[in-house]
Amino acid sequence: MDVQQIQQILMKLRFTSGLSDEDQRNLARISHAQNFPKGATVFTVGSDHKDIYVIRSGRVEICMSIPARGCLPVLTLEAGDLVGWSSILKQGEMTATVIAVEDTQTIAIDAANLSELCEQDHDIGYQIMRRVATALSQRLVASRLQVLDMFGDVNSNNSQIGASE
Repeated sequence: MDVQQIQQILMKLRFTSGLSDEDQRNLARISHAQNFPKGATVFTVGSDHKDIYVIRSGRVEICMSIPARGCLPVLTLEAGDLVGWSSILKQGEMTATVIAVEDTQTIAIDAANLSELCEQDHDIGYQIMRRVATALSQRLVASRLQVLDMFGDVNSNNSQIGASE
């Protein structure tokens, strides 16, 4: 896939739509298409990973490793979503495991080159970091709702147990 084809795809994805043509062309230059078949691991917790991904199609699950329980899904992401944000923030190791739950097509963006691009051009840097912050904010809200849902299940189980005793 050439730069122009990748740029055309980026124009349509939620994470990158609305960027200027020049910004999308610059992103396309440091990107490539990468596909993951259903069941494939995109990356694992603790691994050092060099790319961030914008999902074109398909779905992935973010899983957290819980001792004695294994890898439990905490969030599902789909077309337009960002995966692997730790790489752009130079956080080092990945904070979760991501698995394709159906055949998934992505645009992989080299995080080191993206970071350099953001340093050189603060306008695109602001746009990218604003979008990363939005994605993280949405995940925080989703995580909070999931925790509330888990506690709701616990409370309803406790009240059912208390009622039957």
